[in-house]
Amino acid sequence: MNNIPTPHISAKAGDFAETVLMPGDPKRAKFIAETYLNDAVLVNDVRGVQGYTGYYKGKRVSVMASGMGMPSIGIYSYELFNYYDVKNIIRVGSAGAIHPELKIRDIVFGMGSCTNSNYAAQYRLPGTFAPTASFSLLQKAVAEADKAGVRYMVGNLYSSDTFYDDALSLSDWQKMGVLAVEMESAALYCNAARAGKNALCICTISDCPFNPGQDCTAEDVYKNDGNRTEYRMSSSAFYKNRLIFVMRLHSQHHGNAGRGIKR
Repeated sequence: MNNIPTPHISAKAGDFAETVLMPGDPKRAKFIAETYLNDAVLVNDVRGVQGYTGYYKGKRVSVMASGMGMPSIGIYSYELFNYYDVKNIIRVGSAGAIHPELKIRDIVFGMGSCTNSNYAAQYRLPGTFAPTASFSLLQKAVAEADKAGVRYMVGNLYSSDTFYDDALSLSDWQKMGVLAVEMESAALYCNAARAGKNALCICTISDCPFNPGQDCTAEDVYKNDGNRTEYRMSSSAFYKNRLIFVMRLHSQHHGNAGRGIKR
């Protein structure tokens, strides 16, 4: 393809699998590749945004970081969908709980994405576009979560352009039944819709803005042995349930799910 490599991705045609897992942090991408993939190969490291392709139970799968926020995931998902022939992007990130029943390490499936972003204005639509997940991915992911027995909810995410929000608007989104806040899903779902591809956001609750005592600390995520910084074993547990059923989903995959806590 004439469009690759891009200024952001140095990979060659065919380097990415049809399905890409997309955490935000490059260290998480490295962690996933080293922990869950066989024969993982580094295919991108431009600006330290690491991307790997390997195998999970014989199925080829890639994992690449998105960076933080909609402008960043907007670039990477656009190029993967449109230039590298990626068909499915599954964001595996963290989110802050808005729904009062959500607890640290619960899973949230983003069926839809509310946003304060103007990202969809580029499409010049005569109305308001509602970014949503691929139903086929969502349906299969929820089925795998049921098999794994993990605790989850399905519903709307709030995808915010602001991490530090002067408006303090989370309580307003809570009134509308929104489950959790993060910063990427709306752009990812818009790009997937425009490209005719599939996307899903699977987020782990890492903090509870309405109950700060439950927040994960930096020490919960990283350890530093003086020579290098790496993920703690607790972080492995943080990802384990989510990635097990994501990988099962990938091995199977090529509407409106009901919202409810699954225990």
